Amino acid sequence: MRLVEVLVTDPLDTSAAPHVRALLDDAAALRPANLVIDMTACAYVDAAGIAMLLDVHRKVWLDGGRLTLRGLSPKVARTLQLARVDRVLHVTGAPAEPPEASS
Repeated sequence: MRLVEVLVTDPLDTSAAPHVRALLDDAAALRPANLVIDMTACAYVDAAGIAMLLDVHRKVWLDGGRLTLRGLSPKVARTLQLARVDRVLHVTGAPAEPPEASS
Protein backbone atom coordinates (compact mmCIF):
# COMPACT_ATOMS: atom_id res chain seq x y z
CA MET A 1 0.00 0.00 0.00
CA ARG A 2 1.44 3.34 -1.01
CA LEU A 3 -0.48 5.90 1.05
CA VAL A 4 -2.61 5.82 4.19
CA GLU A 5 -4.12 9.02 5.60
CA VAL A 6 -5.47 9.45 9.13
CA LEU A 7 -7.41 12.51 10.28
CA VAL A 8 -6.96 13.52 13.93
CA THR A 9 -9.88 15.63 15.15
CA ASP A 10 -9.24 15.73 18.90
CA PRO A 11 -6.32 16.91 21.01
CA LEU A 12 -3.53 14.34 21.26
CA ASP A 13 -3.32 14.17 25.02
CA THR A 14 -3.14 11.52 27.72
CA SER A 15 -6.84 10.69 27.46
CA ALA A 16 -6.97 10.42 23.64
CA ALA A 17 -3.55 8.84 23.02
CA PRO A 18 -4.58 5.19 23.61
CA HIS A 19 -7.51 5.40 21.17
CA VAL A 20 -5.53 7.28 18.51
CA ARG A 21 -2.57 4.94 19.05
CA ALA A 22 -4.75 1.92 18.23
CA LEU A 23 -5.88 3.57 14.98
CA LEU A 24 -2.34 4.55 14.02
CA ASP A 25 -1.04 1.07 14.86
CA ASP A 26 -3.69 -0.37 12.52
CA ALA A 27 -2.63 2.09 9.81
CA ALA A 28 1.07 1.28 10.32
CA ALA A 29 0.31 -2.46 10.17
CA LEU A 30 -0.69 -1.92 6.53
CA ARG A 31 2.99 -1.07 5.92
CA PRO A 32 2.30 2.02 3.80
CA ALA A 33 5.10 3.77 1.97
CA ASN A 34 3.58 7.00 3.34
CA LEU A 35 1.47 7.40 6.47
CA VAL A 36 0.05 10.93 6.57
CA ILE A 37 -1.52 12.18 9.79
CA ASP A 38 -3.71 15.20 9.08
CA MET A 39 -3.61 17.34 12.23
CA THR A 40 -5.59 20.29 10.86
CA ALA A 41 -8.35 19.81 13.47
CA CYS A 42 -5.99 18.93 16.35
CA ALA A 43 -5.64 21.91 18.67
CA TYR A 44 -3.26 20.49 21.27
CA VAL A 45 -0.53 17.88 21.75
CA ASP A 46 0.96 16.90 25.11
CA ALA A 47 3.91 14.67 26.04
CA ALA A 48 1.82 11.49 25.71
CA GLY A 49 0.76 12.52 22.21
CA ILE A 50 4.34 13.34 21.22
CA ALA A 51 5.58 9.99 22.55
CA MET A 52 2.86 8.19 20.61
CA LEU A 53 3.74 10.02 17.37
CA LEU A 54 7.41 9.15 17.82
CA ASP A 55 6.60 5.48 18.46
CA VAL A 56 4.43 5.26 15.35
CA HIS A 57 7.09 7.12 13.34
CA ARG A 58 9.69 4.57 14.45
CA LYS A 59 7.44 1.66 13.52
CA VAL A 60 6.69 3.06 10.05
CA TRP A 61 10.35 3.94 9.45
CA LEU A 62 11.53 0.44 10.43
CA ASP A 63 9.10 -0.96 7.84
CA GLY A 64 10.64 1.30 5.19
CA GLY A 65 7.92 3.94 5.19
CA ARG A 66 7.59 7.60 6.08
CA LEU A 67 5.28 9.29 8.57
CA THR A 68 4.23 12.84 7.73
CA LEU A 69 2.31 15.27 9.93
CA ARG A 70 0.17 17.64 7.88
CA GLY A 71 -1.66 20.86 8.73
CA LEU A 72 -0.27 21.68 12.18
CA SER A 73 -1.72 24.64 14.00
CA PRO A 74 0.85 27.23 15.14
CA LYS A 75 0.37 26.03 18.74
CA VAL A 76 0.96 22.36 17.89
CA ALA A 77 3.92 23.25 15.64
CA ARG A 78 5.46 25.27 18.47
CA THR A 79 4.96 22.43 20.96
CA LEU A 80 6.74 20.00 18.62
CA GLN A 81 9.50 22.56 18.06
CA LEU A 82 10.02 23.07 21.81
CA ALA A 83 10.20 19.29 22.29
CA ARG A 84 12.67 19.22 19.35
CA VAL A 85 10.72 16.45 17.63
CA ASP A 86 10.24 18.66 14.59
CA ARG A 87 13.79 17.53 13.75
CA VAL A 88 12.66 13.89 13.64
CA LEU A 89 9.09 14.02 12.34
CA HIS A 90 8.40 15.14 8.77
CA VAL A 91 5.96 18.06 8.75
CA THR A 92 4.17 19.56 5.77
CA GLY A 93 1.70 22.44 5.40
CA ALA A 94 -2.07 22.46 5.33
CA PRO A 95 -3.92 19.94 3.19
CA ALA A 96 -4.52 20.94 -0.39
CA GLU A 97 -7.85 22.54 -1.12
CA PRO A 98 -10.14 20.44 -3.29
CA PRO A 99 -10.24 21.73 -6.87
CA GLU A 100 -13.13 24.03 -7.60
CA ALA A 101 -15.78 22.76 -9.95
CA SER A 102 -15.59 24.44 -13.32
CA SER A 103 -18.71 26.08 -14.64
